[in-house]
Amino acid sequence: MKFIKFLLLGIVFGIVMTKSEAVSWYRIQEMFRFQAFHMYGIIGTAVTLGVAGVALIKRFRMRDYHGNPIMFNPKEKSVARYLIGGSIFGLGWALSGACPGPMVVNIGYGYWAMAIVFFFAIVGTYLYGLIKNKLPH
Repeated sequence: MKFIKFLLLGIVFGIVMTKSEAVSWYRIQEMFRFQAFHMYGIIGTAVTLGVAGVALIKRFRMRDYHGNPIMFNPKEKSVARYLIGGSIFGLGWALSGACPGPMVVNIGYGYWAMAIVFFFAIVGTYLYGLIKNKLPH
């Protein structure tokens, strides 16, 4: 029962993703073809809210669910690293028509083919975990 608020938040997230059409394969393809602003508006809103959220967390020194302080560690500034990683992520997103959030929402919406995409996202994450120490960071 302690996690019911997280379950409810996930349900609300799924509803918002569905109603905003952010889980629509058509909308995602439309974005990658530069045919519409719809997804760029959603992504821009998410980035803006994320920046504001991080600023509030830092300003008020907020704590996590267990009472630990939320810490933000500085990231290594490497243009090549982010270009390569972003390109791999974007290629997977364009080919599958979904990023991680919409994958799960689409499965819940009844698009069972997304379970294949989700399975391979899990496999890819696992494989990254296996070779992470061998990669330049």
